[in-house]
Amino acid sequence: MSTLFEDARTEPRIGWLSRRHFLGSTAGGGFALALGWPLATDAADPPKYGALGMANGVVENPLVFIAIGDDGLVSITCHRAEMGQGVRTGVPLIVADELEADWARVRVVQAPGDEPRYGNQDTDGSRTTRHFFMPMRRCGAAARQMLEAAAAARWGVPVAEVTAKNHQLLHAPSGRTLGFGEVARAAAALPVPATADIRLKKAADFRYIGKGNVPIVDGPDIVRGRAVYGMDVVMPDMLFAVVARSPVFGGTLRGFDAAAALKVPGVLRVVEIKGTAIPSAFEPLPGVAVIATNTWAAMNGRKALKLDWEGGPNADYDSVRYRAAMETAAAKPGKVIRTQGDVDAALRSAAKALKADYYMPHLTQAPMEPPAATARFKDGRMELWGPFQSPQAVRGGVAKRLGLEMDKVTVNVTLLGGGFGRKSKGDFASEAALLAKESEGKPVKVVWTRDDDLHHSYYHTVSVEHLEAGIDAQGKPVAWLHRSVGPTLMALFMPDPKTESPIELGMGLTNLPFAVPNLRIENPEAAAHVRVGWYRAVSNLPHAFAIQSFVCEMAQAAGKDPKGYLLELLGPPRQVDPRALNDTWNHGEDPALYPIDIGRLRRVTTTAADAAGWGKSLGSGRGLGIAAHYSFTTYVAAVVEVAVGAKGELIIPRVDIAVDCGAIVNPERLRSQMEGAVMMGVSNTLGGEISFKGGRAQQNNFDTFEVLRMNAAPKRIEVHMIPGDYDAPLGGAGEPGVPPIAPALCNAIFAATGKRIRNLPIKNQLNA
Repeated sequence: MSTLFEDARTEPRIGWLSRRHFLGSTAGGGFALALGWPLATDAADPPKYGALGMANGVVENPLVFIAIGDDGLVSITCHRAEMGQGVRTGVPLIVADELEADWARVRVVQAPGDEPRYGNQDTDGSRTTRHFFMPMRRCGAAARQMLEAAAAARWGVPVAEVTAKNHQLLHAPSGRTLGFGEVARAAAALPVPATADIRLKKAADFRYIGKGNVPIVDGPDIVRGRAVYGMDVVMPDMLFAVVARSPVFGGTLRGFDAAAALKVPGVLRVVEIKGTAIPSAFEPLPGVAVIATNTWAAMNGRKALKLDWEGGPNADYDSVRYRAAMETAAAKPGKVIRTQGDVDAALRSAAKALKADYYMPHLTQAPMEPPAATARFKDGRMELWGPFQSPQAVRGGVAKRLGLEMDKVTVNVTLLGGGFGRKSKGDFASEAALLAKESEGKPVKVVWTRDDDLHHSYYHTVSVEHLEAGIDAQGKPVAWLHRSVGPTLMALFMPDPKTESPIELGMGLTNLPFAVPNLRIENPEAAAHVRVGWYRAVSNLPHAFAIQSFVCEMAQAAGKDPKGYLLELLGPPRQVDPRALNDTWNHGEDPALYPIDIGRLRRVTTTAADAAGWGKSLGSGRGLGIAAHYSFTTYVAAVVEVAVGAKGELIIPRVDIAVDCGAIVNPERLRSQMEGAVMMGVSNTLGGEISFKGGRAQQNNFDTFEVLRMNAAPKRIEVHMIPGDYDAPLGGAGEPGVPPIAPALCNAIFAATGKRIRNLPIKNQLNA
């Protein structure tokens, strides 16, 4: 491990500056700019995209910092967490482009958790670029104009004659130039331009945005093994801890005997952690922590503990029985969340009626770096270091749990070795903080093992999706019924909710854009028995799997081509107001700014199909499957090619995935996001499953929770990016690529073998 911190005054290596160092470097001179917009306080009157530079409906206060030293070095703060999606490059790159900075003279600063200063820092929901593209542009442009004004004043010329270009201020009539550092102090004294006076670049003048010519800033450190992840934080006198937690969610500790654990060499203390009752939100589970001089001693000490757990209300949770209960619920009417026409009459009169149930099990994020957090409590102040997707939530949670004022808690963000939603929950940070407060000023690192991670996750919801459809004599769809059953993630925040929230319902369910005259969507009740949390693409996964698989089944029943039938269900190009579909969430965006564009969904469908050679003859045991889905205001379609052997051996020769997220900031990162989404989607489909028996997760490591192996990965992935308008709202990129993969893969298997896959994961179904 690399040594990151030597004492409280030592800063991380360049690229991971603390706020103290960053502000101190500019206090004596140079330029520091913080651009903020008013925080919307009335949810009924959210900020508008044009006025505030952010997507409508997002109540955020982005404060983006630029610092320019006398030497011309530009420091740009990234306020979101880097977990491989490229935000530590993409966010500063937007600022640098509008600033006209030379990227070679830009240093990226990672913001600590401080929402009042930086705005919302929760790196979830594929929101960073789509919510902060315009604020970043405005920040860079405002700084550029201030530098130009300072240079004009120095020369005594009209500001209109001064232009910033590649880290210099140019006065074309006289040929004079000044470096950014030469006017930084003077620029800092000028007023920040009003929003209406900020002059943004034309897209044709971009130097970095959309060009794909800037490698990720962390790349060299990552490939050389110097990158700092949460697990890499090492400090003098550091202690290490692991925690024994209730094996059943909601279980309580009746008692424990630590005598044997305290005899393990290196073990120093055993501390009980008082967990919270259900719902737990992001608070730690009840547990017993073993604090030692090294992780090996802590782990062996934990093995030696004698623990007496009371299983609690979920002690009999069983995945097989729960699935049967959900199927029973799905067979009966549930809460109607959208209806049009007369579905029952249309089903009765249809020339053909069909129905199917689809099952998706619990999944877990299982990032390559399990949760880890380091904390130190000294002189009444708590400081934390770790891979936090939501550092402001960590800060607030720790302050509340320990009874500290917010300004007494500092949260430093490292690189994340994967996240997928798991590391936006700060339970592991609170564990570290609680133990640090008990450890006399010494830093304590809490380490989760892989089995800790799999046994105590915030799991993606299990679901049963029941669909029925009617088609007429010409094969046209005349009726659609969908019942979605699964525990809601709202169970984290309120006692015993039984139906899904508008957020979950708006993920491909209520906003289904099909042109079917008679349609009803229902949400029967389902209780949660584990911690249900968000996972990459969240409820879009079961909804897309069921809907896009069922479209293929309808096409077969109608005797039509699956691609053509999907386009028929989508109907003609048009823009649909989500509110007309009873979508009250719409990804948190203004429906007027983010209507569902059927033309764009059709375009990605035909793009992927054409690229894959849809309709070509593949031979026996081979097939193509197609699926398309709208999520996080982005349109994605995938065509998967499979080859299935006589004994069920599955090979995926090629996947074509088409994406339309609007304007593209960093094409290389978008390509990587889609490639990773394909891999994760295939992994989910082939082997991803967390099952429960006696309330306990049955999977312990990657031998039983199967992530994609290299030999099963697609041999070729082709990404087809459809660029958009830089002056229009952007879509998300991190999550939308995953939902179409499972149905496209299962549809391809049907095309190759005639075998329907309605239950995930596939595992051994092909050779059954």
